Amino acid sequence: MKRILIVDDQPDIRELVRMTLEIDGHEVHEAEDGASALQAVRRLAPELVLLDVMMPGGMDGLAVCRALRSDPARRRTRIVMLSARGQKTDIEAGRAAGADAYLAKPFSPRQVLDVVSRML
Repeated sequence: MKRILIVDDQPDIRELVRMTLEIDGHEVHEAEDGASALQAVRRLAPELVLLDVMMPGGMDGLAVCRALRSDPARRRTRIVMLSARGQKTDIEAGRAAGADAYLAKPFSPRQVLDVVSRML
């Protein structure tokens, strides 16, 4: 069982992804914004973070991704960006921030499982 953190400000998105991953046997945790995501990563040390790009507050998903990549203890954590923005420039921004993969919304449970399987 792998530990996965879902970071999204939309409760319904978190629930859909959590249920999908729990059925697949993963230990799933949630955070709703950038600051709580960083706290959760430090506390839980997940193998994978599914990270929304656009979130309220002072820290979006790209900033969280950069913060995780700059922390030597978290550099090996796999990061998948989730976003309603799926343009080439958006995907490139995610990669530049250090994301391992990018999944555009709307996505299906099967797409989530496929990307998680590739990352883990």
